[in-house]
Amino acid sequence: MTDEQRQRLASILDAAIQRVNPYEMLVERLRLEGDELVIRSDQEERSFRLRDYDRILVLGAGKAGALMAQATETVLGDRISDGIVAVKPGHGVKLSRVRAVDAGHPVPDDGSLEAGRAIAKLSESADEKTLSLVLISGGGSALLTAPLEASIDGRQVSLTLADLRETTSALLESGATIQEINCIRKHLSALKGGRLAEKLYPATTVTLILSDVVGDDLDAIASGLTVPDSTSYHDALALVARYQLAGRLPGRVREVLEAGAAGTIADTPGADDPIFERVSNVLVGTNSTALAAAAEAARAFGYDTVVLSSQLTGEARELAKVFAGIARDLNRYELLARRPCCIIGGGETTVTIRGSGLGGRNQELALSFINELDRNPRHAVGVAFLSASTDGNDGPTDATGAFASLGILAAAHEQQLSPVDYLTTNDAYHFFERLDALHKIGTTGTNVCDIQVLIVERNAS
Repeated sequence: MTDEQRQRLASILDAAIQRVNPYEMLVERLRLEGDELVIRSDQEERSFRLRDYDRILVLGAGKAGALMAQATETVLGDRISDGIVAVKPGHGVKLSRVRAVDAGHPVPDDGSLEAGRAIAKLSESADEKTLSLVLISGGGSALLTAPLEASIDGRQVSLTLADLRETTSALLESGATIQEINCIRKHLSALKGGRLAEKLYPATTVTLILSDVVGDDLDAIASGLTVPDSTSYHDALALVARYQLAGRLPGRVREVLEAGAAGTIADTPGADDPIFERVSNVLVGTNSTALAAAAEAARAFGYDTVVLSSQLTGEARELAKVFAGIARDLNRYELLARRPCCIIGGGETTVTIRGSGLGGRNQELALSFINELDRNPRHAVGVAFLSASTDGNDGPTDATGAFASLGILAAAHEQQLSPVDYLTTNDAYHFFERLDALHKIGTTGTNVCDIQVLIVERNAS
């Protein structure tokens, strides 16, 4: 990989991230026209007469929460009565009307519990003269935690933070999709799965959503705090069986899921619940928005550019095989595009943990891509690849992703580093760290899944 290729890959990713800057997006989507707050989505505009409300509350959770709250303050100023957002440490910005609470991610912590309690208390104070603006972005499921309390056969069963931490860790290591993980988390929470909307009712609630979920399923983003839930306790219990999690879940968690499936605990509110008549959910940014910006940047470099999809899923190491195959086809047959070309994809993969190494799904994807080049280096000249998260942190690391090419593979051979060995232990971070092939950009303040960028130069063979 040449320095120019590395710079271009980084620039294409940066263009994507800048397009979904939460502050810029919300300032563009929200505006005051006299006494009316106008909220614009890609499909429609909605307006709310502020004189109809005694209070405006701002609630939120997610990695983009602080910037979204800052934009809301810019538009509404001192019209905001009170507000709380749960954010990941290091993602905060200066706020004047809304309080930011640092919380744990991807596993909830005491900050997550503090944020959950504060938001539950504030939401319960809302009435029909309250306008509630809820700001949701990726990471909200872990950042906002309110363990469910339920009566089961006359006994009060209260889940704990430790229960949810243990459950979250098991889910993240299971290979389940984010939709499946959130299905279970929703049924263990007093806020998720539409239960925040329940607490806010009869307030008028407008939720502004930055999607980090493949397919932009609103009930899966941050576990659908104000969205009708399409899943049930039966679904959650079936997922526990599918991923053989029963032995890894705390006893109280299993008890709640089983009681819910038996009808002892009321299920999460569905689409027919009247509480949602006073709720508007507005999608303001997505992975496809970011991919469009990445494609513009790639074309500006002179690449024939194709956007594959914003819905790439599955095991990271399996998707890497797809990208490696596309690279070889581009070199041999110029399928999809004419060289020099750029192929861009987005979505969110999963990693089934097998070892004790360090990394994230994007680093694992890049390492698997390197391994595919090692297994079959033919027709890979001129190929350069980057897989990265849009939030700046891939897994529990300070890297957003990693680069891959024949040159990086050659450097690995010189240092006697085996891609297979590092894949076996899920230790992509240390593999790429030794090769200076990690991509580090710091916290971005946004989160719309992941992006993969593949370029093949004209002189490839």
